[in-house]
Amino acid sequence: MIGSLMYLTASRPDIMFATCVCARFQANPKVSHMLAVKRIFRYLKGAPSLGLWYPRNEDFQFMAYTDSDYGGCNISKKSTSGGCQFLGSRIVSWQCKKQSCVSTSTAEAEYIAASSCCAQVIWIQNQMKDYGVDLFNTPIQIDNSSAISITNNPVKHSKTKHIDIRYHFIRDCAEKKLIHLVKVDSENNLADLFTKAFDEGRFRLLKVLFRRKCLPKNISPNEFSNTSEAVLPTV
Repeated sequence: MIGSLMYLTASRPDIMFATCVCARFQANPKVSHMLAVKRIFRYLKGAPSLGLWYPRNEDFQFMAYTDSDYGGCNISKKSTSGGCQFLGSRIVSWQCKKQSCVSTSTAEAEYIAASSCCAQVIWIQNQMKDYGVDLFNTPIQIDNSSAISITNNPVKHSKTKHIDIRYHFIRDCAEKKLIHLVKVDSENNLADLFTKAFDEGRFRLLKVLFRRKCLPKNISPNEFSNTSEAVLPTV
């Protein structure tokens, strides 16, 4: 069942986090994990017509969102990195992955998540370059000011010397103007959907924010609410 859900996450970002958490227990599943998987299927059954919407004739403004859940794993106390990338109003990539090391602060967890998102952004930039589209100086939205300061300050100090060197390549990307970090409110950070579980109210709010982000510029929110559910962007 997990394999089927992982396949489905290619078109349903709204189940990405829940599916990835369940996938962590495939080696030794328990009854509670089976119940959680069945709950995901019940959610999908209740919204079968939701899917991604890719309108044409939209701009190619490239931007990304990144976030992390500090110490979200109750077993290993490792954080979860989440991110998503947009071309105009189209979501083209999204990620959810447990970090490989234990972070000692929220700033470190956010910095590692931003580095992972930056790697995905650089990959998309290189892919689009093959089609003659340059997407340099991509804004990455993040809700942690300390992570932004660490990225923009190349000087090493005691609070960052323990961070693995592989995560510091984001500094080099920022110096080369390939990306730049932008502060965003936590309430409006779309990558929050891929890092943690929420109550129903917050989950619905994130779905609304994704719909507004995916809304083409030539369609008003009122017209969008009256369209068929089959063309609503998921999440």
